[in-house]
Amino acid sequence: MSEFAFLAALIAVSASAAAQSTQIAESRQPPLMDRQKEIALALSACPPTVASKAAVYVLDKSGYVKVRDNQNGFTAIVQHSLPNAQEPQCMDAEGTRTFLPRMLKVAELRAQGKSPEEIKRFMADALVKGLVQPTARPGITYMLSTENIVPDGKGGTEHFPPHVMFYAPYLTNADLGSGGEAEGGPAFVTLEGTPFALIIVPVGVQTGPSHAH
Repeated sequence: MSEFAFLAALIAVSASAAAQSTQIAESRQPPLMDRQKEIALALSACPPTVASKAAVYVLDKSGYVKVRDNQNGFTAIVQHSLPNAQEPQCMDAEGTRTFLPRMLKVAELRAQGKSPEEIKRFMADALVKGLVQPTARPGITYMLSTENIVPDGKGGTEHFPPHVMFYAPYLTNADLGSGGEAEGGPAFVTLEGTPFALIIVPVGVQTGPSHAH
């Protein structure tokens, strides 16, 4: 093979590898939504009395961007704990202080092409170093949307009904006398035994004025 042919082949291989790397990084990214649709979806997580004054974040190519400041301490955002998950949330001031920075950082790392394993290691280290913090007081995150698509615990996703989440660091299902989500019941704990444990309480579908207004 001539030197020119060898160089051309090397460039082609490098370009192919770069394209594959880009495709892998893009496959880890949640699909971007129409901005107004995403705003409405984020606010659909809130009670009507909260939605009109909550801050709103939307996802961009480089991570989340704030499109509205809050006037009541609440923040509305569509989280993607998996790239194909869709979790509209409306968190109170304590959730905004503790849970929101984790969501923003995960989205930023994904946009940089980090793998799920790399992100887990980074966030675990950030917790140890105090860069992210568990909740320090009781509080609530509303997930009242009818369009919740959450991880199913098996690597896939599933639809989940409207619910509210109460911060409960280190709580377990046994503490509630619950068998967990699989056994049903009025409440269960997710992320049990961790600093970010949450009590999940399913609720009825919201009625009333449009959340988006």
